[in-house]
Amino acid sequence: MGDHSISDEFLLSFDGRINRAKYGYALYVGAISCLVRLAFLLFWVFALDAIFGTSVKSVHLNIYDIFSDPPAFPFRVGFGGSGPAWLVSALFYAGAIPFFVFAIRFLAATTIRRLHDRNKGSWWIVPFFMAPIMVGKVGDWLGDSYAADFVILVMIALSFWGLVETLGLRGTTGPNRFGPDPLAPAHRTPHPTPNWDQLRELEFVRRGAGPSSGER
Repeated sequence: MGDHSISDEFLLSFDGRINRAKYGYALYVGAISCLVRLAFLLFWVFALDAIFGTSVKSVHLNIYDIFSDPPAFPFRVGFGGSGPAWLVSALFYAGAIPFFVFAIRFLAATTIRRLHDRNKGSWWIVPFFMAPIMVGKVGDWLGDSYAADFVILVMIALSFWGLVETLGLRGTTGPNRFGPDPLAPAHRTPHPTPNWDQLRELEFVRRGAGPSSGER
């Protein structure tokens, strides 16, 4: 499996099914890919500082900022100094947004294909992985109350159920509505049978047979 197929097919495709082992491998490869992209993004930040004469004032990374009021980009860097901070900030976000889109896309794609292996539609990603985050924010808004405690219990139950479905349970045996079983053995194409009888076509020559003395 080449790097191109890993990036485009294995990590980003929403079609088909993957079993538990391939899902774990996808999370591993995707995490490494995200770390490499993050390293390049940090290099990009300091390269911009060196080029435009700015300085990094603050770095903020929090995925929950997507669900804040109002929603905010989860990865923010504050620039200062004597250089054009607005231009450096715009160039930074030009590199940060594709990185963030890739991370969300690969997590959603691999998780949905794992849910397909469990014969569950893609919408199940909402209660298993998105709802717990939003429910947790609702619990923060409710403050210290019985309602908040109930919301937190719901969040924990949904998160645990989602982990069991994606990491703990085997996929459906045989093909389902989302594709063939990824654990099914590959079918080998049998060699075609010749349409003629090889033994009947062989011409046996009697031992010692040869041209007559007159033909020599």
